[in-house]
Amino acid sequence: MKILALDTSTELCSVALWLDGGTLVREELAGQRHSELVLPMVHELLAEAGLELNALDGIAFGEGPGSFTGLRIGCGVAQGLAFGAGLPVAGVCTLLAMAEASGAGRVIACLDARMGEVYHGVYEKVEGGWQALSAPGLGAPQDAPEVAGAGWVGCGNGFAAHGEVLVGRYAGQLAEVMPEIFPHAAEIALLGAERFRTGLGMDAAEAAPLYIRNKVALKTSER
Repeated sequence: MKILALDTSTELCSVALWLDGGTLVREELAGQRHSELVLPMVHELLAEAGLELNALDGIAFGEGPGSFTGLRIGCGVAQGLAFGAGLPVAGVCTLLAMAEASGAGRVIACLDARMGEVYHGVYEKVEGGWQALSAPGLGAPQDAPEVAGAGWVGCGNGFAAHGEVLVGRYAGQLAEVMPEIFPHAAEIALLGAERFRTGLGMDAAEAAPLYIRNKVALKTSER
C-alpha cells in the first residue's frame, strides 16, 4: 500500500510517503509558510520514490484540531491532489496522531488552542488499535477530561503552555510528560493506511477539517 500523508495543523509542516510500511518524510517549522512548503515537499517525496501521484492508494491528512488556517490548507491540498489523481482521502485526528507518536499505551493528548484553552483527547491502545476514551474536545486546562488510574502519558504543546495546571489536574496519574510531540505526517500516514486498508477512505469532496472551536479570537471586552 502506498499512502501520501500531510499535516499543516500546527507550526510544524510535514509530509510523509508510506510505502508498504516504510516511510519517507519531509518536515519544517513553517510559521505561516505552510502553503509555500507543502506542495514542494510532496513533489520531492514522489520524485525520491520514483512514483507518480496516481500510483498511490490514497491521501491522508491531519484533519484537526489545530490552527484554523493550517487545517484549511491541509484539507484543501489533500482534496486538490486527490481530485486530480482520482484518489480517496482519509482525515486523521491530530490528537490521535500525537498519541501514536508518543509510543505509549495510555495517552492524554493536548494541543495549545490559545485563548487560555487546550484541545484534548484521551486514548488507550486495546489489542493493537486505539480506543478514544474521551473524544476530541476543547476547554480550559483545569477542566481537561478525567482519567482512571495511573500510568498515563501526557503529550503535546498543551503541556508546554499549561503544564503546571495540567500536571496538577492529573496529579499522581502521569508517568511521563512529552510536550515536544506535535502532530506529524508520519503517524498520519500510519493511521491513514489502516483507514484505507479497512475501506474507510472517502471521496475527496467529503473531506473537511475538524475545527472543534467555532470562534477564532476573543473580543476586546473578553480580553
